[in-house]
Amino acid sequence: MNIILMGPPGAGKGTQAAKLVKEFGLTQISTGDLFRKAHREQTSIGVISDYFSKFGRLVPDDFTNEMVYDYLKENMNNFGNGFILDGYPRTILQARELEYFEESLGFKIDAVINLDVDFDVLKKRLSGRRTCKNCGATFHIMYKPPKVEGVCDNCGGELYQREDETEAAVKVRLSTYEGQTRPLIDYYKMKGMLTNINGDQSMDDVYSDIKKCLEAL
Repeated sequence: MNIILMGPPGAGKGTQAAKLVKEFGLTQISTGDLFRKAHREQTSIGVISDYFSKFGRLVPDDFTNEMVYDYLKENMNNFGNGFILDGYPRTILQARELEYFEESLGFKIDAVINLDVDFDVLKKRLSGRRTCKNCGATFHIMYKPPKVEGVCDNCGGELYQREDETEAAVKVRLSTYEGQTRPLIDYYKMKGMLTNINGDQSMDDVYSDIKKCLEAL
């Protein structure tokens, strides 16, 4: 099964995708991870994505589409039980390009799951996040604080606040989502593919609702 996991920044897409990967053997395809890899390797897409993410804005469609297509094409035979698209598509133009990818590469999207969370909750979630510079583990100053302030529980690395998770950048990210990504909800709803999940629950309850959705399919 191939799934699109949608939702605004901070909705918990990565957390839920990790649970699905562990239980069902799906492959998580996170555009955020792909952009960070491009940043580490200092590719042209990495440099471009750095510029836009610094201000909380989406990377232009053409660059994102190219990166996702190249990844899908290169790994199409390695997905086993299927994959989860986490963070893609984010615009209707990207969604239409994904439909071309389906035809070109011979796969099918089976479900679109949208995690719905109030924006005030998201602002608290995002601005309180801290990430390990060494291993990438994430913490939260309110919901999941490290045992020692500023130090990663896993590897002892330094924790920092990402530029796109400052209060100012979060406001821009949510505004961008509202203007560019939310129309996707109506797009997939019109196609009869969308299932809305209440993302303002405990992680386990959200996951339980997602599983019910997938079992129904």
